[in-house]
Amino acid sequence: MRIPSAIITGMTLVVMLTSCGSGGDSDTPAGPNRPPPKVAALGPFVGECGHVSDDEVRNLAGINQLARVYKNATGCNWQSAGMSSPSVTFASYRGSPIEREKAWVSNVGRPPETIDVGGKPGFQALAPEGTICDLAVQLDDDFFEWSINTGMFPLGGNPCDRARKLAELTIGRLK
Repeated sequence: MRIPSAIITGMTLVVMLTSCGSGGDSDTPAGPNRPPPKVAALGPFVGECGHVSDDEVRNLAGINQLARVYKNATGCNWQSAGMSSPSVTFASYRGSPIEREKAWVSNVGRPPETIDVGGKPGFQALAPEGTICDLAVQLDDDFFEWSINTGMFPLGGNPCDRARKLAELTIGRLK
C-alpha cells in the first residue's frame, strides 16, 4: 500500500510544482528588463599587417634595420636588433571600443590628441620624451593602431608623423 500512495503523492507534488511556475503568459516580467546586446558591425578589412609591406614599414617609419618578428590574425611587429631598439607595431581590433585604447595611452602618460586620417576619426598619442607614438583610427565598430617606438635614440622628427603615413597607406588600401 505504501508504494501506490507514495506514487500518487509524488505525482501530486509534481503537478502542483509545475503549475506554480511562470508559464510565460504573465504580464509581469520574470527578471530585469535588459536591452538586447549590441552586435558590432564589422568595419572594412584592414588586411594582413595593415596592407603594408615590410619594405614600406622600414621606409615610412624611417628605420632601415627593421625585421618582422611576428605576424598573427590581429597584427604584426617589426623590431631592430637589441634591447631598447626601435620597433613598429600594427594591431587591428574588431568590435572593440577605441575609447578604451585612448584611456590606456592617457594612463601611461601619452596624452591623446584627436585626429582625422583619410576622413576617419582617431587619435594620436606622443610620449613626452618624443620616442613613442600610438596612432589609432576608427572604422565603424573596429579600429586599427600603428605604434612606433624609436628606442633609446630618437630618429629625429615626430614619430607620429611617421605613424600617420603608415595609417594613410592602410586607409588607402581598405577593402
